Amino acid sequence: MFSALLINKTDAGQTVEVTQLDEAQLPEGDVVIEVAYSTLNYKDGLAITGRSPVVRKWPMVPGIDLAGTVVESSNPDWKAGDAVVLNGWGVGEVHWGGLAQKAKLKGEWLVPLPAGISARQAMAIGTAGYTAALCVEALEQAGVTPDKGEVLVTGATGGVGSVAIALLAKAGFTVAASSGKASEAEYLQQLGASTIIDRNELSAPGKPMQKERWAGVVDSVGSHTLANACAQTRYGGVVTACGLAQGMDFPASVAPFILRGLSLLGIDSVMAPKAKRLAAWARLARDLDLAKLDVIGGQEIGLSGAVDAATQLMDGKVRGRIVVNVNK
Repeated sequence: MFSALLINKTDAGQTVEVTQLDEAQLPEGDVVIEVAYSTLNYKDGLAITGRSPVVRKWPMVPGIDLAGTVVESSNPDWKAGDAVVLNGWGVGEVHWGGLAQKAKLKGEWLVPLPAGISARQAMAIGTAGYTAALCVEALEQAGVTPDKGEVLVTGATGGVGSVAIALLAKAGFTVAASSGKASEAEYLQQLGASTIIDRNELSAPGKPMQKERWAGVVDSVGSHTLANACAQTRYGGVVTACGLAQGMDFPASVAPFILRGLSLLGIDSVMAPKAKRLAAWARLARDLDLAKLDVIGGQEIGLSGAVDAATQLMDGKVRGRIVVNVNK
């Protein structure tokens, strides 16, 4: 038996509770993992609160991330004792996820826990930090370099934004952080932001072409924020889009793309191939200052605290990352 957060769907609505499950109930997979830590991402918050139909199979153990140790494997790539990380692949949506003490998964979904990063630190990074690393990798591969100008990070106090700032600053970029939380300016500067911008400057409808400001953008917000970021990006600049906190819409014009040669790159973390995952985690292991990670991912809860924390996350009351100790 093991403890897990379980979401059920009833005629009266959705229920969420910490319960005991039998290992025989675990879904199909060729690797069994003893989970040490998980985390709460935006998608987990949507699933747990029921504010969006993220869960597509019932009942469901949420948690799109986990870090732990292999205890049983019929997959040739993994053996008992291997330390592993999982991000995405529909886990927590159609396959039981990481907010449990045990998980059974496909070995092809896993990557090794990088040397020098603990299981707890990996979950302070989580999908949010891994996505941030994918964004930074994409900017560099598209030719954005520190000498070309500032890089804008939207949703800066969130998980993606926080890690993106730290990685970009480490790589030598000058970072402008957009946030609606004026009280968090010191936090953002600690991470490496040089300039703090009120998110209201970007969140309202704007002109299709605006003053050129950014060489690159990491956007986790979408909607008008993404449209304005594109309208303000310099000639030949690159915008990476990985989130929709403000909305799924994109009320923009083709003008910046045609007249300024702008590139808009979609960043998918869920189904990203293994090579991209390994590159992102290698960057995190190499470039992420773990002292800054302590600032980003300082909040730790147990399984019993996940429902309240998910509500706070959806209400915009969370800074950085929430780490879930599933054995706490």
